Amino acid sequence: MASRFLSAGYTVTIYARNPSKIPHLQSQGAHLADSPSHLALHSDVIFTMLGHPSDVRQIVSENLIPFLIPNTILIDHTSSHPVLAKQIYDTAREKNCWAVDAPVSGGDIGAKEGKLAILAGGNEDVVKWLNPLFGVLGKVTFVGGPGKGQSCKIANQIVVGANLLGLSEGLVFAEKAGLDKREFVEAVKGGAAGSMVMELFGERMIGRDFRPGGFTEYMVKDLGMGLDVGAEDGDDVVVLPGAALNKQMFTAMVANGDGKLGTQGLITVIERMNGK
Repeated sequence: MASRFLSAGYTVTIYARNPSKIPHLQSQGAHLADSPSHLALHSDVIFTMLGHPSDVRQIVSENLIPFLIPNTILIDHTSSHPVLAKQIYDTAREKNCWAVDAPVSGGDIGAKEGKLAILAGGNEDVVKWLNPLFGVLGKVTFVGGPGKGQSCKIANQIVVGANLLGLSEGLVFAEKAGLDKREFVEAVKGGAAGSMVMELFGERMIGRDFRPGGFTEYMVKDLGMGLDVGAEDGDDVVVLPGAALNKQMFTAMVANGDGKLGTQGLITVIERMNGK
């Protein structure tokens, strides 16, 4: 995502907790900030992409927002908690700044090709003003007020997880039935069984390519937020039996030591259950 901004001619300053992510961006012309506070003091638009809500609290709430200059816009692409997104929005407004919760869907391929689905919550006029920047990354959809982007991403993950489980079981069944898995996918992808998940991950599953576009441990996090979000913000809890089952399946992947694999690795759990 940072590479796309650099390629589009924007001046980009980066802060990365993992130094290995820095050199290739510097080689493309990125400037380096030595801390989140340095980044905050020298930027008018800040994008964050972190791992867990705890990371967002540490980096955004504790080390970015206190140092923001007035009228800065903070865009958090992390898949995080809706309640935390609302808190960040309110704290940013106290400093005469704006915050947009804008988690994305599309994985590593979508990021590289600028085809991410960006789910934006916050102030609609601010999101519209950001359209040229979002357009470098993909297609943005304003989905409502603060926290609504995160709620939309959780709903997205519920659907994606269900599709990954169905595709995993379909491939395992097809193999057990003596079908060629690639022929199976080719035969059904144009019908009701076809999906973007099949397009993105079908060949990866068949070819045992479990390199991550998104870590499995993050899917566990996202589904977990969907299951407890109502309890935390005081609303009625939504009954999600399918998401609860999916969370257990992805948790099994993590328990098997595969939390850093891509979510398409879910097929390994189904295979193990079938003695493979």
